[in-house]
Amino acid sequence: MRPTRTTVLLTAGLVTLLGVPAAAAAETPSSLHVNNTAGANCTDTGPGSQAAPFCTVSAAAKAVQPGQTVRIKPGKAYAESVTVSRSGQPGKPISFVADGPNPSDQVDLGKGQSLTVSGASHVVLHGLRVLGGVKITGSTDVELDRSLVTGPGPVSLAVNGQSADVRVTRSQLIKTAQIESSRGTVLSRNEIDGYVMPAVQAWDAPGTVVTNNTLSLECEAALSLDGASTGSSVFNNLVHLDPELPCPSPGARNGLVVAQSAAAGTRADYNLITGTAVADRVAYKWAGAEFTTQAAFTAATGQGAHDVLRPSWTGVGHAFAGSPTIDSGDPTAPGVLPTDQAGVPVSDDPRVANTGKDGGYVDRGARESRDVVSEARVELDQTWAPAGTTVKATASAKTTWDSALTYTFDFGDGTAPVVTKERTAGHAYTSPCACLVKVTAANDAGMKASAETPAKVTAAGPLTADFTSEAALPDWGDRATYVAPLTIGVDPRTATKAPWPVQGVDVDFGDGTSESRAGLEAFRHAYALPGDYKVTVTVRDTKGAASTAVRTVKVAYAPSGYVAVQPHRILDTRTTGTPLQGGTARPVTVPVVPEGSAPAHSGGATAAVLNVTVTGATEDTHLSVWPAGQPRPVSSNVNVRAGGTSSNTVTVPVGAAGQVLAQLNSGKAALVVDFVGYYQPQTGEWFSPSPQTRLLDTRTTGGALKGGQARTVKVAGVYGVPADATAVAINLTSTGSTENAHVIAYPYAGNRPSTSNLNPQPGKDLSNQAIIPIGPDGTITLYTNTGSTHLILDAAGFYSRNGRARFTPAVPQRLADTRTTGKLAPGAVTALTGLPANAMGAVVNVTATDTTAPGFLSVTGDGYGRPETSSINTRPGETVPNHVTTSVSQGRFEIWNSYGGSTHVITDLQGYFAP
Repeated sequence: MRPTRTTVLLTAGLVTLLGVPAAAAAETPSSLHVNNTAGANCTDTGPGSQAAPFCTVSAAAKAVQPGQTVRIKPGKAYAESVTVSRSGQPGKPISFVADGPNPSDQVDLGKGQSLTVSGASHVVLHGLRVLGGVKITGSTDVELDRSLVTGPGPVSLAVNGQSADVRVTRSQLIKTAQIESSRGTVLSRNEIDGYVMPAVQAWDAPGTVVTNNTLSLECEAALSLDGASTGSSVFNNLVHLDPELPCPSPGARNGLVVAQSAAAGTRADYNLITGTAVADRVAYKWAGAEFTTQAAFTAATGQGAHDVLRPSWTGVGHAFAGSPTIDSGDPTAPGVLPTDQAGVPVSDDPRVANTGKDGGYVDRGARESRDVVSEARVELDQTWAPAGTTVKATASAKTTWDSALTYTFDFGDGTAPVVTKERTAGHAYTSPCACLVKVTAANDAGMKASAETPAKVTAAGPLTADFTSEAALPDWGDRATYVAPLTIGVDPRTATKAPWPVQGVDVDFGDGTSESRAGLEAFRHAYALPGDYKVTVTVRDTKGAASTAVRTVKVAYAPSGYVAVQPHRILDTRTTGTPLQGGTARPVTVPVVPEGSAPAHSGGATAAVLNVTVTGATEDTHLSVWPAGQPRPVSSNVNVRAGGTSSNTVTVPVGAAGQVLAQLNSGKAALVVDFVGYYQPQTGEWFSPSPQTRLLDTRTTGGALKGGQARTVKVAGVYGVPADATAVAINLTSTGSTENAHVIAYPYAGNRPSTSNLNPQPGKDLSNQAIIPIGPDGTITLYTNTGSTHLILDAAGFYSRNGRARFTPAVPQRLADTRTTGKLAPGAVTALTGLPANAMGAVVNVTATDTTAPGFLSVTGDGYGRPETSSINTRPGETVPNHVTTSVSQGRFEIWNSYGGSTHVITDLQGYFAP
């Protein structure tokens, strides 16, 4: 029920708040500013403007003039105690307010810092957090509003020194509010806790008003009026006598205590006291007499006729439906405020009978119950439609009181919102937009809840399919996310013109695979082979229309940086008892583990660098390694004699399911695979090719490397390899070996891996290229397990953060085969082409066969001239391959034959380096 007199009655009891003045005198600025946050350019010697604010509140307190507002930026604690001693004028108060975006924002003076108002008048304090206590002394017409106050002792707020007309409203006082030798003090809508002292204690404080507060105590009394505190008013308060913490001092605890000296003219009514069921809780003590019931108190004093006593605070308060505090207060009581500390206005709960004075509905206690509006929703009958179509929005929301709501529909296109009591509203958009429809549901008290949903407004016209495509690559530096090589993104979302919602999209990727999805979505597809593919996209909408777009998409390996890892064995068929059989491809899974768990590559690798060894072959044969999912190439990587051991470095694209395939041409043999690094787009180091440079020759320096011994070699900061290089490409050659052995090249002298890079044999010069990570001191370490051997190290380039080129893998392809053109004669050179014009280097597998006499081949960039180093050692009667990294000039490189015998040379491309 809402009696028509209630508003009038409420207005009659209102306390006047000064608030913040609208403007100051023309000769002074209306505001001073305080801001100690970083970048505020504050100074305590400046004008206190917004551009040059004060750093401290104290500086503003010394400068403020009547009618001015000191606007204090919340955030960083000010770490100062503040004294206000300047005064405003009637109608022109000086004001100190929190200058934040929200009404609940508070300015923190800092731990232990206090606020004092001394000898001042017409002062407003709003939105402060004072942890060292507030003292108002000898002051008149002072307002403290929406603040939090506590103190180092039992008192948080002290009003004394003949102060008058002090109003403390909508605040939280964590300790006692003490009023002494003052008059006309008003406490309204506060939450106040007492401990060893009453929550509110007044002494010689005539005309004290305590209205609509929530008072909690642990000792003595919730409210004590003593001395000459006559003519006071105590109305609409909620008093809790049963806190959980014990009181350190014995004695009864009272809700309301009014001394004999303070009783004259003092009135009390419409208060609610909880905890009265406990023996040592006494609700009232008036003029020395104690009363445990409301009836006895009223009969003896004539006060508290509408008071309510409850044995417990369970179910009492603004948050509990049906609480006796709701709609039961006196709206005409002195000190009544129209809103509580949260800004909630006095509201009539229709579920509760209005039992307040004359049917009023102000609540008892500091907080007002409210009709909460929640769970707002908005739905569109058409979330996607062409311009000109009327779209209907339907809103819903819940309220605590099941009250009527007003809905505001903002359709997000700049048109005026639709305000209606109806839950639906229609709107016709005039132009395409990606609009956000927002609905706000509000009750009569101004409580609101909002919801929003997108509306896609398209241009009218026919459905026209289209799409964009691009390589899908790992993010920069991301070595954890799996992205298969040759992955292409096909995206019809932005290019397709669809006036009506898309029902489905079908994509034919042109490689025999297709995919369908409901709605307009992007696709990703990993191809098995690079090449040009005809991609067909068909789009269907909800109106039954269909449209198709066809485009040729180029699929290629992405340029990649190199990531070196600690060499690690990933396959050894000698330990698994599963030797390779000729004619059968063996899958080899390249490890994929999270970054930091090296050795491994990430899911985004395009190519792996492996050291592949074939041993124990039953006949002369060769091994091919290629990406899984692709046909076997004509090229080979390792050639081995019956009963022998042969190894070679292989750079191979990572194929389907993160695998590569290895297949013997014939016979049977054991296979050993060591993982030494990988290439990945958008991460890793770039390569700088160089003419082959000799780093070490033990025949002239240091002597042969002996079995069981390690030798450290400086490779960075010398011979043109920069000090910041992370890995070096080296051709490793053994000669003069005394036993069958293996050689390991590795970065950390104290952490030798179980892998190998070269297998020396007596009577043979053997070579193998390796990409070796460089240790932190710019060195690598060489080790052989048995016998002794001379080693020759020739550098072909290095990897570094400032390298010059990235690597683009290639499906193994044959560049040249002299078996169809004639042998390379002793001392002759042949030039090879077929690389991009901007290529700076290449990775090739060079195989020498049908050699007539011992010799070697040297591979170098076109025009570099005959090098002094070797890339592969040739031997009569053997087919010898080697992985070679070479510089390239103008898309060409050269292979030089030594002055030994003539030989056939087969060259297979595995990739190239380009900027």
